[in-house]
Amino acid sequence: MNRETEGTALAFAVLILLSLEPVVIKANPINPLAFASLSALMASLLLWPVVLIRGGAGEIQEKPGELKKTFLTGLFATAIAYSLFSYGTRLSSAINSAIITRFEVFYSFLISWLLLRERITRRAVVSALALIAGVFLVVTQGKRPELLKGDVLLLLTPLFWQLGHAIAKRTDYSPVTIATLRNTFGGLILIIPAIATGFAFTKLALAEGLIIALTQSLWYLAIARINLSKATAILTPAPALTVLLSVVLLGESVSAYHIAGLTLITLGTLLISREKSGVRK
Repeated sequence: MNRETEGTALAFAVLILLSLEPVVIKANPINPLAFASLSALMASLLLWPVVLIRGGAGEIQEKPGELKKTFLTGLFATAIAYSLFSYGTRLSSAINSAIITRFEVFYSFLISWLLLRERITRRAVVSALALIAGVFLVVTQGKRPELLKGDVLLLLTPLFWQLGHAIAKRTDYSPVTIATLRNTFGGLILIIPAIATGFAFTKLALAEGLIIALTQSLWYLAIARINLSKATAILTPAPALTVLLSVVLLGESVSAYHIAGLTLITLGTLLISREKSGVRK
């Protein structure tokens, strides 16, 4: 299996994990910042033994200059993004949250093109548009979402995710080490605002920490093999997949919007999965 195929398969594994995550987050009974901080720290606790067994401590000692990059990844992709996402979702709606944050694919194209010099093809843009349209149909069921307070925060959330990912892609550590340090730094940064707004413990943070640990490890393995823009596009259907899973698992009715959205998502995903990663000349 070549690197392109490996990276694509890893991105699809992340897609499945992300589609399951909203169930855990929705059940969270505590302050969102406390939950985010606890989850990130739980993820780091799960990952540190793996890093130490794999000799990651030596890797960090040999390249201490890379610590600054992992700190920035934790700051942007975990601390800031989690804060914006938590409060944006609370002030807006679940539907708006699902749709607006999926515009991450367009931030990805812009940042990948400007900072990473990745090649962005017309087919990639078309596939991204198909994915966004499919997600919109599945989540909204043809109804126009109402703009709510918090939508600006949700619009900024994926920008910080992508800034963190772009830095991580240029970090000379193994994917597991990057994920571990990102969650360590991000969780610690969030502790102060979490305490200020009401810190509390929940067993669900352990479940979320496990999902984060698996998701981020597989994610950094994926973007080490394929373009960040391609990997991000593959993740776009996550909220729609969550809705479709609820239809299958909970026996909810299937509408014409589900079918139309799934068709667009399938076509867009197939198109983007066939893209070859590369840089522009």
